[in-house]
Amino acid sequence: MMTTDPKDTGFRIKGWHVLAGFVGAFGIIISVNIALAVNAVRTFPGLESDNSYLASQTFDTRRDAQLALGWEVAARLQDGRVVLTINDAKGYPVRVTSLETTLGRPTNVVDDISPAFDWDGTAYVADADLAPGNWDLWIKARAENGTVFEQRLEMTMGR
Repeated sequence: MMTTDPKDTGFRIKGWHVLAGFVGAFGIIISVNIALAVNAVRTFPGLESDNSYLASQTFDTRRDAQLALGWEVAARLQDGRVVLTINDAKGYPVRVTSLETTLGRPTNVVDDISPAFDWDGTAYVADADLAPGNWDLWIKARAENGTVFEQRLEMTMGR
């Protein structure tokens, strides 16, 4: 006499079940990797220099000239404004002959702006309505003697 197991449903894993599981699992992994790679490339801010080799040829000279200025540069967020201070080696405020700035997020260029800084006698001040998080201020200033000063300053807007 033959008895059947009540737990036996008749379902058996066959080769095509295993194949479908592998194809589905690897399909998900590959899809996620492609999506992450596309987003990484799409949000990359780009190159800092058109030709890094040529820029490197004058780097030491430019750096030495910039260091010879003895400037201390700082940026802070205060009451909806960005305050940029440039002080000489003796601690006196410096007024530059030209100032170019870009304020943006460290990771992408979507929120980049070029704030209009005004000299208030001791610092450069610009209005900036910034969302919470990390911000970078890239500055390019020219001293009275013609020396170009370039620096990136990090700031954090409270949450």
